[in-house]
Amino acid sequence: MKTGCKKVDSYYNGNMIIELSPDQQRAQDMLMSWYKSQDRPQFITLGGYAGTGKTTLLSFFRCALNKEKSSLKVAFCSYTGKATQVLRKKLYEHKAMFKDDEIRTIHSLIYKAVTNERGQIVGWKRRGKSEVEFDLLVVDEASMVDAEIWQDLLSFQIPIVAVGDHGQLPPVSGSFNLMENPQLRLEKIHRQAEENPIIQLSVMAREYGAILHGDYGNGVRKLNMEDATPLLENIFMSFTGEHMILCGYNNSRVRLNSVVRGALGFESPLPCVNDRVICLRNNREKEIYNGMLGYIKEIKKLAGDMYKVVISMDSFGGDFLYEGLISSEQFNSSTTLNNIAGYSKTKDTDLFDFGYALTVHKAQGSQAKKVVLFEERFGKQDEDMWRRWFYTGITRAEEELLIVG
Repeated sequence: MKTGCKKVDSYYNGNMIIELSPDQQRAQDMLMSWYKSQDRPQFITLGGYAGTGKTTLLSFFRCALNKEKSSLKVAFCSYTGKATQVLRKKLYEHKAMFKDDEIRTIHSLIYKAVTNERGQIVGWKRRGKSEVEFDLLVVDEASMVDAEIWQDLLSFQIPIVAVGDHGQLPPVSGSFNLMENPQLRLEKIHRQAEENPIIQLSVMAREYGAILHGDYGNGVRKLNMEDATPLLENIFMSFTGEHMILCGYNNSRVRLNSVVRGALGFESPLPCVNDRVICLRNNREKEIYNGMLGYIKEIKKLAGDMYKVVISMDSFGGDFLYEGLISSEQFNSSTTLNNIAGYSKTKDTDLFDFGYALTVHKAQGSQAKKVVLFEERFGKQDEDMWRRWFYTGITRAEEELLIVG
């Protein structure tokens, strides 16, 4: 494994000299000062908009730590398996992974499987302090971390750098928001990102809350519904895991799921094998979490309001199979059954729905190569929350973006 950066403030990656910008350098200095302090707080938070070079800064920080102490063991973790894969790739490109470092999902880092005599996973429990032997934890996509998981992370009594985008929407449930007021901030768009049309539109959304119709290049455009319809038909008919369709209203989500399923040839309104689905409620025992996506591999209707299913979950690279009972009533519902006062029929079942179209809130923490964003503003949404919603939706796109407004 390759290791090391010769300099803290710059290095050559084979194509160009990579240097820290002034705000990155300030954040780097403060991170080092925090880590080396004898009486440091257990954690420090770093917020950065899309395109400000958060991962680049983390790479320099890791290299600087290695110069201080080469035996240091760092665990990088993120909310989803896909996010960990992206982070791993970027850290390797910056030569910022060292021999004892690891990159995992948050859940695999702090929880371990409980198996029965046949080796089947029957639950999960938090690891003991002695089982998480690292000198530092770096938590990526920290805006997705809820209060319970954060307390579990803190329980290991290991220094933590929590990194996220403070321009995104706050978490949907609860009042806990780790990125509400980060101690360190990156807000200047990196030179290499300034020409990216998705980054350009994200800045417009964040600063002005409005984007004009037009073609912004490289598959990034905003069209009205009439002009977008032929493109949408092609996108729906060719939908794959590379696509993400986003909207504001749950009613729109239900309608779009139906339209995409029809375009793909599903004749039944009921869930079938190969259907794209999304988890709508945490179940730590099963290690499934709100917002995780997957594909149905097996499904059987049981008596009452339940399906017995096997679902291949994206968040674990397709190698994690959820097996269990899910509610049949949740499919095509514009309301999460768990949120209905007095509704108790889902107590012993997990909640999934079709996952072709998602609300922007549900898509937080996820990205896709190709994104369609239906611009839908809530009547009671203030200007700040609207800009955050628009910005969050746009920054789910990695390569192509179609805004329909």
